[in-house]
Amino acid sequence: MIGQLIRFALLLHSVFSAYGREFDISCNSNLVMYWGQNSHGQTSPGENQLPLDEYCDKDDGDVLVLSFLSEFNADGLHSPTLNLASACVTTFNNSTLLHCPNIGKAIAKCQKKGKIVILSLGGASGGYGFSDDVQAERYADKIWDLFLGGNSQQRPFDEAVLDGIDLDIEGGSSVGYVRFVQRLRERFIESPGRRFYTTAAPQCPYPDFYSGPILDNAYLDMVFVQFYNNYCGVDKPSWFNFEQWHEWATTVSANKDVRVYLGVPGSPSAASTGYTQIGDLEDLVNATRKRFNSFGGMMVWDASQADTNRVSD
Repeated sequence: MIGQLIRFALLLHSVFSAYGREFDISCNSNLVMYWGQNSHGQTSPGENQLPLDEYCDKDDGDVLVLSFLSEFNADGLHSPTLNLASACVTTFNNSTLLHCPNIGKAIAKCQKKGKIVILSLGGASGGYGFSDDVQAERYADKIWDLFLGGNSQQRPFDEAVLDGIDLDIEGGSSVGYVRFVQRLRERFIESPGRRFYTTAAPQCPYPDFYSGPILDNAYLDMVFVQFYNNYCGVDKPSWFNFEQWHEWATTVSANKDVRVYLGVPGSPSAASTGYTQIGDLEDLVNATRKRFNSFGGMMVWDASQADTNRVSD
């Protein structure tokens, strides 16, 4: 008998996570979803991603990662470039900086439902990086003022205050990023009573080519390891290397309580390799969660792919 076709995102949350609770970093069943690049719309024209708050209304994930701030210049003087596909295209007057009031309202709505919303810097394409620690520190201050607890006349999401910053560094060098994270965390204490997070999204080969020094020396709360598009993906059990990442988390990381997330594609078209049927994925996740206490949950690329992917229960 063929089971009913259900959204992959719904199955992930029902199998691996829990509904109706606020995000708790100590849990090992959190679900992280990237949003903003309209990944499904790129492979299926006309079927664009939904607004951010509609994914929160569906209660698919605990952490929503806005992707991406894809260009930032090391001099710290120019406006950063946000790329959220068709979700936001308007800019402030006489500026290239996006102004996205509707996304700001959606962020606040998601946060009221107990989700956290963070902004990812980098991505597979774009131009970014620092030439030294001074530039990185200056840019951390700019990010604090534009997106987090600081103040600026031009804030892309208006009054919305994001819950943290993610580093998805897939190009350039690692120069400056450790100081960037340090400076952000120095600014975090300016908002007592509110918790902010710093995270990273390395590729699964260990050590990660681009972000290895960042991972070893910067204080990170969570890492969303991309177990796809690589030889160590979830689709290659004999090479699956979560154990290496657990070893890093518990013996090398600056934060020995860092949580490691298992990242997977949300559909066959979301990545070149790494998509796994829900039954096999459930077995792998349950075994990994049981064995490694650093396991924090799952990460999915991306919300649009997982939401439109219909699979049998």
